[in-house]
Amino acid sequence: MNNTRPLSEILPKEMSELRSRPLFALLLEVQPATVIGRTPGVDRRVGVITGGRFEGERLSGKVLSGGSDWQSVRPGDGAWTLDVRIVLQTDDGALIGMTYRGLRHGPVAVLERIACGEEVSPSEYYLRAAPFFETSSERYGWLNGMIALAVGHRLREGPVYQVFEIL
Repeated sequence: MNNTRPLSEILPKEMSELRSRPLFALLLEVQPATVIGRTPGVDRRVGVITGGRFEGERLSGKVLSGGSDWQSVRPGDGAWTLDVRIVLQTDDGALIGMTYRGLRHGPVAVLERIACGEEVSPSEYYLRAAPFFETSSERYGWLNGMIALAVGHRLREGPVYQVFEIL
């Protein structure tokens, strides 16, 4: 195939914008991180998730304790990569596994203020994540077939996210 038309002519109109709708807000309660330290590739930290809650139009509930956030602080730019695994329990008892990869970066002074527990405006740094879900619940099975994106903010007690379903 040797198609030389500009890609803007090939893409259908339906692919010209990203559509989303709010899924839920999520607040995680996290213990102070265990600092493993500088490994051969990154500065590694692990935060244990002790609880939390989520609230949305189609599902709400609590975050069960026992999840974790494996964080890497990259050398050079100081950006934090997140690798999180948690279990959500809906108000009606369904269990939902939620995993996400994320990225937090910004000016060094802002990241240092966050690390010291100071609340910093989310407009001063970047915190985004890409959650995926898995559940055996028939009622919430629609979560198994979606892509979501989240916009985050770091509070003293843990991160808070607005999670969006990508349509």
